[in-house]
Amino acid sequence: MLRTPVCDVLGIDVPIVQGALGGPWQQGVELPAAVSNAGGLGSLPTALRTAAQAREDMARLRGLTERPFAVNMTRRPFDPEVFDAVVAAGPPVFSLALGAPGDLVGRVHDAGALYVQQVTTVEQALRAAEAGADVIIAQGTEAGGFSGQVSTMVLVPQVVDAVAPLPVLASGGIADGRGLAAALVLGAQGVSIGTRFLASAECAVPDEWKAAIGAAASQDAVKVAFAQHVLPPPTEGGYDTVPRSLRTEFVDEWNARGQAAADTADALRNQVMTAMRNGTAHRLLPLTGQSAGLIGDVAPAADLVHRLAGEAEAVLRAASRATAH
Repeated sequence: MLRTPVCDVLGIDVPIVQGALGGPWQQGVELPAAVSNAGGLGSLPTALRTAAQAREDMARLRGLTERPFAVNMTRRPFDPEVFDAVVAAGPPVFSLALGAPGDLVGRVHDAGALYVQQVTTVEQALRAAEAGADVIIAQGTEAGGFSGQVSTMVLVPQVVDAVAPLPVLASGGIADGRGLAAALVLGAQGVSIGTRFLASAECAVPDEWKAAIGAAASQDAVKVAFAQHVLPPPTEGGYDTVPRSLRTEFVDEWNARGQAAADTADALRNQVMTAMRNGTAHRLLPLTGQSAGLIGDVAPAADLVHRLAGEAEAVLRAASRATAH
């Protein structure tokens, strides 16, 4: 089984972390349980959840796995009451995305948990390292959801060099063992994967979204340029990121009409909020990464963990043989 030093840090068997999908899209608790039980690190989202819901979700997850898992929060938005509830419940790992760590690292450590920080630039990585983060996730622009502008191939080695010896995980555009192997060659100790796990049996998103991922080409996952007009803005300390989504009529229309989107922001925001409430947000903004072009099936999450690890080992062995001349 593929194993790197970050596995010892996080208490997992294989260096594969499942990226959390929260907000109105809600992946459910079965997915992180399945990933953790398979030896990876499952992640539980809290975005747009109340403190009571976060506590309930963590309790349900603990009923499904005895393995380590992460609880994720973002600065888009960030709810201090939810953070207090999460930390009080004592997750094995806490992860933050889309914003600066601030004083959160010390509070997480005081609760006996590990702190993982997702970044999209070298500067953000340095800030997280100085704050005391235990693991850094370097997320490239290929990723679904809110991401930066630098590609994974370029970002990861720079972050690895900048924060050494802290372990770094690569994220963005990774959906198979070749991506995992490439991440290791770039200096990362593992990967954090979102889109591939969206198209898993346990993920609670609608089947039509999973089917759309399987049918999509990489160029069908585009940046949502008008997102600032329809989605909540970053809270204090939040980073400026732009989400990536599969193309829909909604995305195509308003990407092409940026000024009109700004002029009708209230109406568009109401449309999105209505879709969030009735469970159809994925028909407007199905947040998905460019790795959709690599995905052709919906599989159990445990199978994906084992498949990626096995493929990566095989690829690395083949590369070693190919260069042994």
